[in-house]
Amino acid sequence: MIVEYVRYALTTHAPDEFLAAYSQAVLSLRAAPECLGYEITQCSDDPRVLTLRIEWKSASAHMQQFRGGPNFRPFLAHISPFIKEIAEMRHYEIQEGIVWRRPA
Repeated sequence: MIVEYVRYALTTHAPDEFLAAYSQAVLSLRAAPECLGYEITQCSDDPRVLTLRIEWKSASAHMQQFRGGPNFRPFLAHISPFIKEIAEMRHYEIQEGIVWRRPA
């Protein structure tokens, strides 16, 4: 599994516009077998900064299969107005053995 983080620093769009667009875009992520999960977090110190976290089966599942598949174009159509507001977009590997979560 690989985790993609996309950090947005909104300068021309309001957070509610961003969240409305992503509420539609994530339908394409749910439909994509390459996607294992996602979440969006909003900075409590600066609400114009939001981070999208997507879990992919692998980097190639994201970059080749998802982007080359039928779910990418609808996803891109919803998020394209926000692309210029991406501050960072990177893939990360979870380091097994240094992961802990308290049971809910």
